[in-house]
Amino acid sequence: MKLRWPAGESFSLRRRLLVWLLVATAVLGVGALIDTWRESVRMANALADRLLVGSAMIIAERVSLDEEGTIAIEIPYGALEMLSSAAQDRVFYRVDGPPGHLVTGYDDLPVAHAEGQGPAFADATFRSAPVRVASVSGAASTGIDEIPFTVTLAETTIARQELTRAIMIRSALRLLAMILGAAAIVWIAVTVSLRPLYRLSDAIAERNPADMSPIETHVPSEVRNLVQTINSFMRRLKSSMDGLRNFTGNAGHQLRTPLSVVRTQLALMARASSLSEAQLAAQKGDAAVGHAERVLAQLLLLARVDAAAGAGPDSAIVDLTALARDLTAEHIPAAAEAGIDLGFEGVEALSVHANPILLGEALRNLISNAILHGGRDTVVTIRVRRDDNLVLLEVEDNGPGIPADAHAAAISRFSRGRAIGAGMGLGLPVVEEIANLFGGRLTLSEGAEGRGLLAVVALPMLPER
Repeated sequence: MKLRWPAGESFSLRRRLLVWLLVATAVLGVGALIDTWRESVRMANALADRLLVGSAMIIAERVSLDEEGTIAIEIPYGALEMLSSAAQDRVFYRVDGPPGHLVTGYDDLPVAHAEGQGPAFADATFRSAPVRVASVSGAASTGIDEIPFTVTLAETTIARQELTRAIMIRSALRLLAMILGAAAIVWIAVTVSLRPLYRLSDAIAERNPADMSPIETHVPSEVRNLVQTINSFMRRLKSSMDGLRNFTGNAGHQLRTPLSVVRTQLALMARASSLSEAQLAAQKGDAAVGHAERVLAQLLLLARVDAAAGAGPDSAIVDLTALARDLTAEHIPAAAEAGIDLGFEGVEALSVHANPILLGEALRNLISNAILHGGRDTVVTIRVRRDDNLVLLEVEDNGPGIPADAHAAAISRFSRGRAIGAGMGLGLPVVEEIANLFGGRLTLSEGAEGRGLLAVVALPMLPER
């Protein structure tokens, strides 16, 4: 049997538990009542049969022989009164002597035939009424011979039925009281047990929408997984909201300058007195648009990194040597066009656990920064090497570099234009956050002989198998 509630509709947990309790108790109660009915019938029959046999034996003890040697009997009143006093039952009897000889009683009363020693019982119908028949056999002695006789008593079954009915009614009333008591206990117990959920609901309802901290309300162990799931969802939601705030903040911070430059150059184009002035303004505006495009791409990548940090990044085993070699080859045409000597150093295959796409974006940012800010005749070297339990990804150039006191600011999201000059964008902050995402770090230092910039991404190396 299945109980179903309409999908999408709310339901009462208290009411559902009560329904299950009542249904289960009703099913078990019906089985218990059936068993009680069978047992009550057995007990009523056993008790009534004992009385019936006792009365028949009392009558049998009064059997004697007269002077002519025939069976004579005086039915004791008490024997029949003991039976007829119960309810409104009627009692019938007969006493039989030798076969075919009725001593006294109803000659059409059925006789219970015993298969062995002891009393015999039978159920029959006598004068349109169901009766229970008991027969007791005996023998009267003449001193020389014995004359057999049989005493038969029959009683209607009204008392038995009333006793069975009384037992059933009492059992049903006790069962009903038990069901009602259990329902009341469940109702009270569920009400008390749901109080922690009400407190949890109140705690969530009273929260500030900006408060994404974990819920610390004490709840039963059965609901703890629900609270942990809510807390996990709130952490992911907080990460998403932080990523959205970071994206909007970064976009407003980083795109304001290039967009202002574009508007300025458009205004200059409108007021240009010659074609050359208009072309120069267009070139500067185009450069500003290109810079805004690069910044926007970095902002989108940064938002992707934030989302990965909140949800847990998809990672795999990455051969960092092969990845760096391929990306270096990919940037050689752009480096040659900018007059930069781009090379790669690394032979040993070194693997890390990371997301290959995000790690590739980090390396692209480092190479693009070196090409963009190195200047002509700069030598840029991409290097992958081992250092104890770390894999080091190095991008070194001998260009103008970044002042030593601005290294920390260079990897800050909002450092642009404040300490390191214009044009750095979000490249290094993106690299820093991708490195942190996979348990690594980004460090900046001066290049060889104190010239240029050395950017090092250190990542944990996979243990050798």
